[in-house]
Amino acid sequence: MEISDLPKDKKIILFDGVCNLCNSSVQFVIKHDKKDVFRFVALQSELGQKIIRRIDTFNIDSIILYEPEKGYRYKARAALEIVKHLSGAYRVLLVFTILPTSLLNRIYDFIAKNRYKWFGKKESCMIPTPDLANKFLV
Repeated sequence: MEISDLPKDKKIILFDGVCNLCNSSVQFVIKHDKKDVFRFVALQSELGQKIIRRIDTFNIDSIILYEPEKGYRYKARAALEIVKHLSGAYRVLLVFTILPTSLLNRIYDFIAKNRYKWFGKKESCMIPTPDLANKFLV
């Protein structure tokens, strides 16, 4: 898939495909994405690397929320933007939007730095089940 082929009506979540925490988070988002807002791309994939180069960022190993027509958010702001679109009581987490981005990103970075130690790591990116394959872009 090329950047020009990305769905214009979907928000694209780029995630660390070998991180167990990240994979669990993707599964959580899929479960609570009742309006079918999101598509997913592993950072390690060819498409993930193309998108990263396109948004002109560097050394990003965090979650990135990319909207082809609007740009991107990363780290804590991406996570909070994702929460806005989920069903359920999880929207209560939006209370954290009142905190400064710098503080939120320090917390995010602390968790990200320790994610492999705390949650483990896979040898390769997850392969979606056939019923979820349409949620993942390759």
